[in-house]
Amino acid sequence: MHFLKPVKKTLFFYILHFRHSLSALIILTSFFTNATAQGNLLVTPKRVVFEGSKRSEEFNLANTGSDSATYVISFIQIRMKADGSVETVTAPDSAQYFADKYLRVFPRRVTLAPNEAQTVKVQITKTNELLAGEYRSHLYFRSVPNQKPLGEKEVSKDSSISVKMIPVFGISLPVIIRQGESTAKVNFSEASFKMENDSIPLLNMTFERSGNMSLYGNVLVNYITSSGKAITVGNVNGLAVYTPNSIRNFRLLLDRKHGIDYHTGKLRITYSDDSPKSIKLAEKEMLLN
Repeated sequence: MHFLKPVKKTLFFYILHFRHSLSALIILTSFFTNATAQGNLLVTPKRVVFEGSKRSEEFNLANTGSDSATYVISFIQIRMKADGSVETVTAPDSAQYFADKYLRVFPRRVTLAPNEAQTVKVQITKTNELLAGEYRSHLYFRSVPNQKPLGEKEVSKDSSISVKMIPVFGISLPVIIRQGESTAKVNFSEASFKMENDSIPLLNMTFERSGNMSLYGNVLVNYITSSGKAITVGNVNGLAVYTPNSIRNFRLLLDRKHGIDYHTGKLRITYSDDSPKSIKLAEKEMLLN
């Protein structure tokens, strides 16, 4: 069984133990845009889109660890910023619609033995209430920390402060409902190149999205020699521009392949969807000098 690497979100709980049972709980949350497995949990697919006649989908969960693990499944809402970073929200932005109230998930709690796998089913409901446009929520698979075994002794209490770090892992994956025809379009409104510290080839680009739905695809950067030969110097899969954002900025470090002179020639930037046909969504060329 093959698993795609999902987006990760990690929570670290820092528990400070004080004398006389006084304790404080500090929760630090960080989001990562790269796709990866987390906490011995693998999930596939990495995103689900309901459109047309599609009414259900299954996520495959697998525990790759050496201990049994329990995961609680819920929905969270995420806003993407212009720089591609994300944050949780409770209320939608203007022209943003949440999908969770139109979705059913079962089971909501899964316990997996080491190397065990199970499916979680997602179904779309209340389709008669959907208006034209796109609805998005993120399915969140959160691990449940193991309880302290019975009989385990408490840490002796003294006047000093002790710190115990308990990692609580989770994965959030987008679930999208699309109703009606898509009017989404994208182009590269800006693109610039520079040699960072005179040695690192860095490409900055700005995606400009319009229309009623998100875009999701792959970025390919080719260096074009003076003779017309194309050499791939950059490749990023799974780059999203979510609604309601109209702008997403992205920085890409290019390869430093032998024989490439970034002071001549040109760069061709292509953004294509992730379908088997790899349909081109936007393209831009820029001269290097």
